[in-house]
Amino acid sequence: MIKKESIEHKEILNYIKDSLGISSDHLNTSLSTSYEYYVSDLPLRPDALLEDNDTIYLIEIKSKATIDTVARMNLLRDLWLQNEEMEKRKSIQLVVAAKSFPEREKRIMDQLGIIMLKLPWTFKPGSNEQFGSKTHRITSDKSWKIVSRLLKEKKTSIRQLSLLENVSYGWAHKTVQALMRQNIVKQDHNHVSISNVDKLLNGVAWERPLANLKIDEIRIPFSGSMHAAREITEAFAMQDNMPVGFTTYTAASLYTGYGVRHDAVYLYLRDEHLDHFRELFESHSGNTIKAVVYRPDRDVFQDSREKEGIRIVSPSQTLLDLAGMGYSAMDITKEMVSMYDTI
Repeated sequence: MIKKESIEHKEILNYIKDSLGISSDHLNTSLSTSYEYYVSDLPLRPDALLEDNDTIYLIEIKSKATIDTVARMNLLRDLWLQNEEMEKRKSIQLVVAAKSFPEREKRIMDQLGIIMLKLPWTFKPGSNEQFGSKTHRITSDKSWKIVSRLLKEKKTSIRQLSLLENVSYGWAHKTVQALMRQNIVKQDHNHVSISNVDKLLNGVAWERPLANLKIDEIRIPFSGSMHAAREITEAFAMQDNMPVGFTTYTAASLYTGYGVRHDAVYLYLRDEHLDHFRELFESHSGNTIKAVVYRPDRDVFQDSREKEGIRIVSPSQTLLDLAGMGYSAMDITKEMVSMYDTI
């Protein structure tokens, strides 16, 4: 990682500034000050921040642009624009400066209006350490068991979290400490509790964007989501219980009774079962809804359950996936959190 005060970092910033046509007078040399002023409650930080007249440029500096980089930058823009004062004062422009831009990422960045700046090969980009690979991942399978249990119990000890979720005390302690460093969890003697739900949800969306797991979007011949989900559940059960698990809006509406979406269903399938799904349900007629299909990054089927004839993933998995959708699903995500101890 390049230190902010290093010569390399300054050279990269100057190169970006010149490429964007920003005057030296507008170069922001205090990222933390500007960041804290605008959005101090977010656990997300760009690698650099430049201002020019009425525009703020949020900049990521990478060796290679990835879909994860694009998803995180798009989420960061959404979060900044939630700040009403910020929206009135400045427009936001995303910039990814990298040595390499794969074709898929270039296409998506074009669609999202993200500026691509090609860095010379001589530069050595670094990255900020936050909710990323160099820190303890709160969305890993074991860590999320601890987090979701803490949401359910409200206030408890680390040892109790460990016992309830059958996760080692060391891992439970490490997870709680990571959350405390982000001011998401507070400690009161031997008990811990979540003190900032918004920051937790934002961190999940940053660390595990659900869009990264999407493998397909298929039109299916139904007029309503719940009818479609029941038919799909029944069809897969007839194939020797071929695993399927509905998630996000589909599952959350059954858990909470809130926000049913009739225009789409959201489900996990294994890659090898995607063709079977297409064979049974794909349609090109006019009267259809979307089936948004995700690839499991853990065993999402083991703790699934059936409600109203629909096979849905566990409450813990549903909440993780909803949070991974970011602000687009924030209302139903918060409803799920508020009811979580009763589900």
